[in-house]
Amino acid sequence: MNSSKLGVFSVVFALLAGFVYSAAFVVNEWEMALKLRLGEIVDSDYEPGLHWRVPVINDVLKFDGRIQTLDSQPERFLTVEKKDVIVDSFAKWRISDVAQYYRSTGGSAQKTGRLLSERINTSLRDEFGKRTIQEVVSGDRTEIMLFLAKDADEKASELGVEILDVRVKRIDLPPEVSDSVYQRMRAERDRVARDLRAKGAEAAERIRADADRQRTVILADAFKEAEELRGEGDAKAAEIYAGAYNQNREFYAFYRSLNAYRKVFDRGGDMMVLEPDSEFFQYFKEQLGK
Repeated sequence: MNSSKLGVFSVVFALLAGFVYSAAFVVNEWEMALKLRLGEIVDSDYEPGLHWRVPVINDVLKFDGRIQTLDSQPERFLTVEKKDVIVDSFAKWRISDVAQYYRSTGGSAQKTGRLLSERINTSLRDEFGKRTIQEVVSGDRTEIMLFLAKDADEKASELGVEILDVRVKRIDLPPEVSDSVYQRMRAERDRVARDLRAKGAEAAERIRADADRQRTVILADAFKEAEELRGEGDAKAAEIYAGAYNQNREFYAFYRSLNAYRKVFDRGGDMMVLEPDSEFFQYFKEQLGK
């Protein structure tokens, strides 16, 4: 009898344990849970911890509530100039309304990525369609990214998803556009280089002309100053000669004759042509030179 009661008790305990195990479920801190009753959503507001359900009747689905990354394939968009650009972007998102998320996507990560990509690409297409290539490449990226994140988040709210950020990793030009753009850039750089060279040549000519002018002025001033100094020196010398001559005219005449003799005889040669009455040798003819 005791054995029978023990067996019954064991069976009841096992059934109870199995019921408790199947009825309990745990929601982790990074998870969002959804309770279904025969496929219909009955509860979606679960805090982290231990919760209960009715086995067989209720199903519990769990989803990752952490921030996810959607790395989309590069897409081609038109700018306001009707020029193609290839944009490679990614987005950061997370589930904001788990019930709406399940209704919109069925909890499929693949479907969620496709739907989010469509909405983000729509925002990118609208935004790039308002700007030129120069603006999207070298403009205010921060302003563009903020607008993209806000617009994409509004479009994705119907999926129960919150888009936190949208970033453009790279913007490329299609091969058929790149060549023409590079050619225009090269032509523009060549034009700027020619302009700079022309300005440099003009500046060089101006500097050389100014240097030649300064050189001419400096030489003219130096020649003028030299002539003035030479004239002053000649005048001073003449004044000194005149003073010396007036002190002793006879001695001065004799001294000049000696200088003339020295210059003539230092040249060499033994023949001189003079008039008979020349005064050149007057100091040789008479002792007193008279």
